[in-house]
Amino acid sequence: MILPLRSLRARLFIAHLLVIAIGAVTLVAVAQLTAPSILDFHMAMMGGHQPMGPGMSGVPDAAVRNAFQGSLNQALLVAGLAALGAALLAAMIVTRQIADPVQRLADASRRLAAGRFAGRVPPSNTTELDLLTNAFNEMAAALGQSEARRLQLIGDVAHELRTPISTLEGYLDGLADGVVEPDDETWLLLREESGRVRRLVEDLHDLWRTEATPLHLDVTHLAPAALIDASVTRLGPDFAAKGLRLTVDVAQDLPMVKADPDRALQALTNLLGNALRYTPAPGEVAITAVRENAAVRFSVHDTGVGLAPEHLDRVFERFYRVDKSRSRALGGSGVGLAIARALIEAMGGSIAVVSPGPNRGATFSFTLPIA
Repeated sequence: MILPLRSLRARLFIAHLLVIAIGAVTLVAVAQLTAPSILDFHMAMMGGHQPMGPGMSGVPDAAVRNAFQGSLNQALLVAGLAALGAALLAAMIVTRQIADPVQRLADASRRLAAGRFAGRVPPSNTTELDLLTNAFNEMAAALGQSEARRLQLIGDVAHELRTPISTLEGYLDGLADGVVEPDDETWLLLREESGRVRRLVEDLHDLWRTEATPLHLDVTHLAPAALIDASVTRLGPDFAAKGLRLTVDVAQDLPMVKADPDRALQALTNLLGNALRYTPAPGEVAITAVRENAAVRFSVHDTGVGLAPEHLDRVFERFYRVDKSRSRALGGSGVGLAIARALIEAMGGSIAVVSPGPNRGATFSFTLPIA
């Protein structure tokens, strides 16, 4: 097989040949230049002749010199041919070990570009190429997971829109046919279903704004107590209406934090809304704020339905639902936690959740850097 000169395999092979050629020429030249002197030295050590040099007698016999030179040339020729054959074989093996993994990476890249995310590149015997292979496999796995989440998102959005739209169509058809009476209860139901669609669209727009576009932040110095007071003012009546106890515990002398007040309030409100939604009455939700190294940690602890260990890593995903049978009338749109994570990370903080298990409550918390 003839390799194109621009290919890595051909260039590696030519490079090996050049190294071999330079080594062979150096070997022959050095042998030709040093052999006579070495011969004279050994003959002198044997006592039969004197070293060869200007104005000196006792030079080696010409026949001995010629025989030695011919033998040396023949030995160099045979050894050179043997070395060349061995070197060519070694060059082909080494070239293949380097070029084949690169070719496999190129083939896998083309499959990845075509949308086939399942393929992985096997490791090679080269440390640097293995690092590249591992990085590629991690990238392929991440892209596969992202594609799966994208498809899941499309399905979830379609499902969330189908239910209220079907309800609206059914009642509108009933009103048009005279089967459904246009009373206050019917109009209230239609308004609730249209409001559900509107809230879903608004949540999707908020999610797009926080994840898909550069998020504009008006970062300033914010007092942790002021942030918590604003969230309690906004959602306190909802907790009271549901029969839940809402408590606040803010550590003394907390420093100011660096945050966008509106975005931080939105994130904390989303966590409180999640606790409100998944904590049955009578229950309790506690908001705390403490200093943690160079940040302030805000926590929302509830006595609600809790989370199993397998859900802790995925609860911040878009539209992820712990209970697949739970309706959105109770469970919300499913993007509030995803929006909270995007906002907190954009402000330089981190967000996390811990739960001892189902029906044992959960604690959602996030940090904001100290000003």
